[in-house]
Amino acid sequence: MVRFGILGFGLHAVKRLMPGFSLAKNCRVTALSRRDITKAQESARQFNIPQAFDSAEKMCRSSEVDAVFVTTPNACHLQDVLLALNCGKPVLCEKPMAMSADESREMVLAARQRNLLLGVAQVFRFLDSTARLRERVASGQIGRPVFARSEFSFQAKGGHARKWIADRAIAGGGPISDVGVHCIDALRYILQDEVLRVSARGVSDDQSGGMEAAAVLTLEFSHGTLGTVLVSFRAEYRSPLEIVGETAVLRADDGLNVERPIEIQRRRDGTLAEAETVLNQAAYARQVDAFAAAIEKKAEFLVPGEEGWRNQEILDAAYRSLQSGKAEAVPQIDQS
Repeated sequence: MVRFGILGFGLHAVKRLMPGFSLAKNCRVTALSRRDITKAQESARQFNIPQAFDSAEKMCRSSEVDAVFVTTPNACHLQDVLLALNCGKPVLCEKPMAMSADESREMVLAARQRNLLLGVAQVFRFLDSTARLRERVASGQIGRPVFARSEFSFQAKGGHARKWIADRAIAGGGPISDVGVHCIDALRYILQDEVLRVSARGVSDDQSGGMEAAAVLTLEFSHGTLGTVLVSFRAEYRSPLEIVGETAVLRADDGLNVERPIEIQRRRDGTLAEAETVLNQAAYARQVDAFAAAIEKKAEFLVPGEEGWRNQEILDAAYRSLQSGKAEAVPQIDQS
């Protein structure tokens, strides 16, 4: 049984992580850290977690913690990941991995130097919907993929529970980095392909803190597929996935949703050829159990730090494109 400490126990931990841990089979939460010790103790009592800290270092050094799950705001990821690694603990870091590709690289190199596992919580790799889309594409059910589309929008206007979401110094970016990274990672995973170039266009408003409030990205994949990613903090919630091939189309409305059944359709000649319904509710449990299995050397983790670094290179290229108005190349990472 792998014992996790959650560093930065906030809304995400309450809403998603703890329900996931409650279903997990090979791991549990034994410690948490918050800046306010009173709030930390309240959260620990609420979820029956044995240890509560207001010191990240003390939590990371606890003998009751085998692995650290970093869920602090984006700007804190680098220092918190390095702290946990320096304390000798494997780390699972929330997305986006960092504020820049340089920070991601620093994390990956630190983990390699210490021979410790570093993973990124791209939880949608653990969905049944993305797994089935990946399998169907790989088996040739739609022929060669020509277009791939992923969208993710939700309303953040007028305030959001993550109060830092419109603060560039903490968030690093708007919906491109916040949910666009999910879309990018899902397409990379489903297509089993890498992005070579990115073009981006965005719009901002008086509440977006000088960052984009909505954006569209065009991704050029190495095997010739063209991808589009649409993200927004101003549209109603939606997260469709669609892969258009030479012979058929796969689509899943709200394919990245974890709360209700998802119907995956295969359409051919404009009509429905087949459909299947899948459930994504177990994704958060699968993610932490998979990380626990990797710590125990039973399996490879689906999203090692290098994958987060690749995603961050794409995000950085997208933000360069927003400024330049041109397609920007995505540097390939050093895997050695």
